[in-house]
Amino acid sequence: MTADSATNGHSNGVTNGHVKARTPLRPGIYSPIMTFFNPETEELDLPIIKKHAVRLAEAGLVGLVTMGSNGEAVHLSRAEKTLVTRATREALDEAGYQNVPVIVGASEQGIKLTIELCKESAAAGGEYVLLVPPSYYRYAMDEDAIYEYYTKVADGSPLPVILYNYPGAVAGIDMDSDLIVRLAKHRNIVGTKFTCGNTGKLTRVALATNAVTTKTEGSGYMAFGGMADFTAQTAASGGSGIIAGGANVMPKTCVKVWNLWAEGKYDEALALQKVLSKGDWVLTKAAIPGTKSAIQSYFGYGGFPRRPLKRLSKEKTEAIAHGIKELMDVESSL
Repeated sequence: MTADSATNGHSNGVTNGHVKARTPLRPGIYSPIMTFFNPETEELDLPIIKKHAVRLAEAGLVGLVTMGSNGEAVHLSRAEKTLVTRATREALDEAGYQNVPVIVGASEQGIKLTIELCKESAAAGGEYVLLVPPSYYRYAMDEDAIYEYYTKVADGSPLPVILYNYPGAVAGIDMDSDLIVRLAKHRNIVGTKFTCGNTGKLTRVALATNAVTTKTEGSGYMAFGGMADFTAQTAASGGSGIIAGGANVMPKTCVKVWNLWAEGKYDEALALQKVLSKGDWVLTKAAIPGTKSAIQSYFGYGGFPRRPLKRLSKEKTEAIAHGIKELMDVESSL
């Protein structure tokens, strides 16, 4: 299976002027972190980006993703993407979280450009890349084309590849378990994120790849749930962890649900999962502007997305804060 030297034995390039050994992926909670901007100029706010990364690591997250869909990657230039990834890596290192890997969203619409972005991600301190399939020419993206895209990119990428199955972001392309298992045989493809929300598919892939779980190291392959609202369900399905946008707001609660399940406290995990799912749905509906407003409401920073994403009204902001209050009361108690 896949998690051989591609995952654990090789270095991933230069970070802060020295070669850094790649950090193994661990079971647990990861978050695709938001990208923060100056509210007036909409330029990158690197100090807040760093502050946020450290807050999430302190809360117990075992990995961060830069330039995912939550990170507004489509609104950033290649140079800005590099700055965000580098700042995140620097912040984690400076705060003593060298063991928290940075995964980078490095998707482009072509094989050549994606490999170039994977190389830039490595130079910026990324250790893995998370890739959706190309979708602009949707008519051409049959299973063979998707297979070729991922395997050719994995051949050329200096960083191990995590497949990103997110039909809502790629014109409905939804990789089935047979294709994912076939791709998982490539030595430089080391995981899948299931933002499709299909726990049956996750179960099949986790079983076929002997994925990492809370109790077993398995092959090293990672089967990630893609949203906080099925954290316990992912653990029950033999998954390896969650890459959850909601963990930007309530990281401690996500970690608590995961850990309760790992400890065999299933009733407690499921009870807390109900609270988590209820609150996470508020954030899911409110999307990036709402998630940022929630961070602003409860942590005093967050601001706004880049236009053309809308800035929320005061009334909408207050409704979101109210909608997640039960969940945030739990968060503040942990």
